[in-house]
Amino acid sequence: MDFSKLNINKASSSSTEEKNNVNVVVEEKKLEESINNLQIEERKPVIIIVVGMAGSGKTTFVHRLVCQTQASNKRGYVLNLDPAVTTLPYGANIDIRDTVSYKDVMKQYNLGPNGGILTSLNLFATKFDHVIQLIEKRSHQLDYVIVDTPGQIEIFTWSASGAIITEAFASTFPTVVTYVLDTPRSASPVTFMSNMLYACSILYKTRLPLVLAFNKVDVTQHQFALEWMKDFETFQAAAQTDHSYTSSLAQSLCLALDEFYNNLRSVGVSAVSGAGVDAFFKAIEASADEYMETYKADLDKRRAEKQRLEEERKRDNMEKLRKDMEKTGGETVMLGSGLK
Repeated sequence: MDFSKLNINKASSSSTEEKNNVNVVVEEKKLEESINNLQIEERKPVIIIVVGMAGSGKTTFVHRLVCQTQASNKRGYVLNLDPAVTTLPYGANIDIRDTVSYKDVMKQYNLGPNGGILTSLNLFATKFDHVIQLIEKRSHQLDYVIVDTPGQIEIFTWSASGAIITEAFASTFPTVVTYVLDTPRSASPVTFMSNMLYACSILYKTRLPLVLAFNKVDVTQHQFALEWMKDFETFQAAAQTDHSYTSSLAQSLCLALDEFYNNLRSVGVSAVSGAGVDAFFKAIEASADEYMETYKADLDKRRAEKQRLEEERKRDNMEKLRKDMEKTGGETVMLGSGLK
């Protein structure tokens, strides 16, 4: 036997294996790069859900965002979810008023203004999967989807339809909630604390990134609000000028919200002049990155847990049905009405 040939064959075999290993590593790197590129593409578009108290300038702010996206060649898409608004300063790509007639709902169900808005939103939410499908088809053409909500903030943030719409967006796209504040009104410590508590409730209700937009900075600068959020002693000093019960409560709450402020993005904007809008979009992009890194994992975990519980419920029901059939031997069982 020629052992020299055997050694050569072994060497050539090992060389072939090394080449195969190198090819495998290269293919894995290419696959990883393609997955990363796919993830980057999936980040678009970013959903911006704009909520705010009545009179905070929310709809005007949405108009400013639409103008900014057009001026900066950003591809935007606009949804109006307020069925009671008479006129809009911007053109909406999807308008709830084209689907549901607010006045007809009030008349048909004998409702007041708020009940009419809530019922209209509920009816629209039943077909919201069509809206998601429509946006998904155009997702490669869009950068932002701006959602304008009803002026009665509680109708969207605390209703079942608002939760359905928010979760539908968040399960498909990077979603950021923007809470618009009236800066001149928030100059009062009690009003400021009321707004912060509502913002805190929105954050924990939606479990999504939240951006505070202090609107109307062309009238009153928002620096005082930033100082109150950074230094609770400054807020307490301002609140001590008011000796009412609400002021004492606000002073107590400022310590509890200190950790909440640390994880919050705040931007001063003017819907009229456009000041601070660039900084706002930077905050939105940072929040979208945070969504991909943190919130999406939590959302997927909650969705998997919900699916697991649903499967367990189905298994339990099937097990009960199986046991009942074994007891009865498959015979028809007459159910009593319970009446004597």
